[in-house]
Amino acid sequence: MRIFLSTAKLDDISWAAESGLADGVLTTPILLAAEGADGDGRDLLADISRASTLPVCAAVAAVSGGDMYREGREIAKLGDHLIVQLPLVEDALVALHRLAAEGVRVAASLVFSPAQALLAAKAGASMVSTSVEQLESNGYGGLEVLGELRGVLDAQSVECDLLASHPRNAAQFGACALAGADAAAVDADTLRSLILHPLTDRGIDQYLSELSRRPKVRVAQ
Repeated sequence: MRIFLSTAKLDDISWAAESGLADGVLTTPILLAAEGADGDGRDLLADISRASTLPVCAAVAAVSGGDMYREGREIAKLGDHLIVQLPLVEDALVALHRLAAEGVRVAASLVFSPAQALLAAKAGASMVSTSVEQLESNGYGGLEVLGELRGVLDAQSVECDLLASHPRNAAQFGACALAGADAAAVDADTLRSLILHPLTDRGIDQYLSELSRRPKVRVAQ
């Protein structure tokens, strides 16, 4: 399962890329603003795009169809590996279809049903994202829905990736992978937490203890 690092921090992106842990970056206007980006954040987004060769999925700030299309085109101009993310609302479908027809890679967010996933893919989305936590907090079986999205995309032989948005811990991250997600979006803190396990820490302590009891080798004078 590929990992999209959800951040606008250049240091986090460099760390994840150099560690080989990130396969892409996902950012939003809110994340850009949190890093002190001026105006629409386009300059910082361009810096992120130049920081590595990873795909960068950037959400638009617009809500109307025409504005989403215009902003999507401007975002796509920032680099060859930009993916424009639009929310799956009716006004977005025309913009999504036009951008895809022009060769822009487009992702659809806020997808919570197999029907939505199919319609987004039909309109031209190359990736759809859903939030397991959002589903579960509203009374839906998040992992079950994720599995249904995977099943319907496979059954229809649709070339559209499925992204699990922000699994909150290692257990949910692993469950998303087992449910068939092609990718997951996580922030840097969550990504670092996935590396940790109490048994790993205990094993390191035991290893260091054993090393400390190892007979010292005397070097001949």
